Amino acid sequence: MKKLSVDHLIGIKYLKEEDIHLIFETADHFKEVINRPIKKVPSLRDITIANLFFENSTRTKLSFELAEKRLSADVVNFSASQSSLSKGETLIDTVNNILAMKVDVIVMRHPNPGAPLFLSENVDACIINAGDGTHEHPSQALLDAFSIKEKLGNICGKRIAIVGDILHSRVALSNIFALKMLGAEVRICGPKSLLPKHIQSLGVSVSTDLMKTLKWCDAVNMLRVQNERMDLNFFPSSREYAKLYGLNLKKLEQIKKDIVILHPGPINRGVEITSDVADSKNAVILDQVENGVAIRMAIIYLLVAKLNIPDV
Repeated sequence: MKKLSVDHLIGIKYLKEEDIHLIFETADHFKEVINRPIKKVPSLRDITIANLFFENSTRTKLSFELAEKRLSADVVNFSASQSSLSKGETLIDTVNNILAMKVDVIVMRHPNPGAPLFLSENVDACIINAGDGTHEHPSQALLDAFSIKEKLGNICGKRIAIVGDILHSRVALSNIFALKMLGAEVRICGPKSLLPKHIQSLGVSVSTDLMKTLKWCDAVNMLRVQNERMDLNFFPSSREYAKLYGLNLKKLEQIKKDIVILHPGPINRGVEITSDVADSKNAVILDQVENGVAIRMAIIYLLVAKLNIPDV
């Protein structure tokens, strides 16, 4: 059996291209499994996985939990707001207490960039990063790339645009790393106030013109405006943003070609994307959700295979 080159999934930048292809191959198999009448496989029976979410999450948390249960793992959900962290306990003490209960894998979302890496260096367990601050969100980037590949047949040589709040987005950074590794041309687009300085150093082109970007690309990932991460006003109003950088049917008709439309969710309908576009045949937003379970099953299965636990 082929194995991943890493023991943890901390970020896309730590993966090799072969790792991504292996995750995709494995996800293809699991996608077939979750479309059967009986959607479970006994692959990870007797493996215990703890989901530690220190930030609110709906889709990612549900997706990981479903992936774990489809693999027949035992699942423990941990809520930071109800934990001893609120009493002053350190992150490492909290995690070591959980590991003392014989947990094999930790899936963690944390508001601080670098928290999963810090944990992987200080505790004895497999760590999966489910999003760390504005840094990375590797499983989202993998399911996005998988969804693009499914729709376009290949990623190498394709033109992919990422539009919106690049500055506050962990999804954008992970997507850039994954798409570049797979040979795509990547362009980011948004208002100047939401584009990080020196982003070109990652090998992407930069535009503030949405129409030119839409005419250029084969697929576009419309990012959510992350109001909860903004302590300043980065643009005059949501209405102004929607006018300049929101995707609607009129703009799609003007480019006179079909493009694949992605969105990592949750959608602010009428801001970055209108309902008629989100629900159109070009949008693969619900495919992304389905693919998310298959991709996360693949990630967990392949990482557990490296733990040298018998019968895995």
